[in-house]
Amino acid sequence: MGTGRLTRWCVGLAASAFALLPSLAPAQQPMLQPGTNTPMLTPSITSPSLPPSLPAAEPDAQLSLSAILSGAGTPLRDGLAWRIFDDRGEGTRPTIVARSTEAEPRFTLPPGAYVATVTYGFASSAKRIVLGGQASSDTLRIAAGALRLSGAVGDTKIPQDQVTFSVFVPVGTNSEGRLVRSAIRAGEVLRLPEGTYHVVSIYGESNAIQRADLKVENGKVTEATLNHRAATVTLKLVASPGAEAFAGTAFSVLTPGGDTIREAIGAFPQVTLAEGDYVLIARHDGQVFTREFKVESGLDRDIEVLAKSEPKPEAAPAN
Repeated sequence: MGTGRLTRWCVGLAASAFALLPSLAPAQQPMLQPGTNTPMLTPSITSPSLPPSLPAAEPDAQLSLSAILSGAGTPLRDGLAWRIFDDRGEGTRPTIVARSTEAEPRFTLPPGAYVATVTYGFASSAKRIVLGGQASSDTLRIAAGALRLSGAVGDTKIPQDQVTFSVFVPVGTNSEGRLVRSAIRAGEVLRLPEGTYHVVSIYGESNAIQRADLKVENGKVTEATLNHRAATVTLKLVASPGAEAFAGTAFSVLTPGGDTIREAIGAFPQVTLAEGDYVLIARHDGQVFTREFKVESGLDRDIEVLAKSEPKPEAAPAN
C-alpha cells in the first residue's frame, strides 16, 4: 500500500472513532429527590453555592431608669421597687427578667421589648421600652402623695402604741368599700395614689373610734389628727373605797342596753372607752357585783366596785 493511501486510511479511521464517542458514553440522567420527580440541585464544582452568612447578634444594652412625682416633678430617692418584664405581645404572660430597689437602677438586657414598672407605696407606674444595641435611659412619672396620721384627746396627743388607723377606698355609697391597709401606727408615712380616702382611727381596743374622709394630693404629705372623745378607766373590785383591789376578778363593761363592750380579767385592768354611760359587772369567788358609771372625755380615773355582801335574812323566831 502506498504511503499516501495509508495516511488517508488512518485519518478516516480516527474520524469514525470520534463520531462514535457520544453514542458510547452512558446517558447522564439528573438525580431526583427521593419519592419525587423533582431534580436535586447539585453545587457546581467551579462556583459552589454556600449558605448565606448570619448577621452578627446585637450586643446587650444598658437601661437606666428613674422616677419622679407627677406635677411637682420631684425626683424619688427611696421607697421604690422596680420590675422589668419581657414583652412577648398580647396573649402571652410576661415574665420578670430583672428587679431593683435602687433609686436609679441600671439593667443590662438583650435587645428587645420590655415593660418597666415601679411601685411607690401603693402607687405605681408602667412604661413599654424597646431596646436596641445601644444604651438607653427613661423616667417614669408616679401620681402619688402620702398620709401621716395621729390621734388626740382634746389637746393631748395619744401615744403611738395606743392608737391605730385603717385606710379605705370608698366604693359607691360604701365609705369602707375596699381596705387599703390596716394597723397603721401614728406618725407612719403611707404613700398612696392621689384621691380621697376614708380613715378609721381606733383608740385602745374597745369602742373609742373616730372616722374622717381625707384627700391625698399629688406630691404632698397630708397630715391629719383624728380627735377622740374618750378616756381610759382602771377597773377595781374593792372591799371599801381606796382599799386593795381583789386579784383575779372578771370584769364586763356593758352599755345601758346590755351590749357587751369589753371584758377583762385582773386586779385592775385598764379599758379605753368612748364617753358615755356604762354598767360594770365584777365577778369574784362566785359572787357578782355591779355598778353604773360615766366616762367623760379626757378624764382618766379609777372605777371601783364595792364588794358588798348581801345581808342574810333574819332567822324566824322559834315557836
